[in-house]
Amino acid sequence: MAQPDKRWSARVTRESDALDLEEGVFTWDDPRRIALSLQRSAEASRRRKASPFRSAMSMLVFYINRAGKNLDSQQLEILQAAKDELRKLYGRETGDFGK
Repeated sequence: MAQPDKRWSARVTRESDALDLEEGVFTWDDPRRIALSLQRSAEASRRRKASPFRSAMSMLVFYINRAGKNLDSQQLEILQAAKDELRKLYGRETGDFGK
């Protein structure tokens, strides 16, 4: 029998109720590819409670915050750049998270 996850955040990232994420999306090295994948997942979801942009951004921010100190600086930079790419995809300005 498999040992249950020690961290609830790993389970949330893997089994989100709102988004079906591509495997390993947060480990990719292309910020645009990450943003496009999150956009596809958010727009395809029928279970999300917020707009596609907010759902995608929330999942990305959640991952960054939870993985934070365990991420190497290069991957953290890639994920931060993915936030900017996601904003571009949705025509949002920096800081437009809640709208």
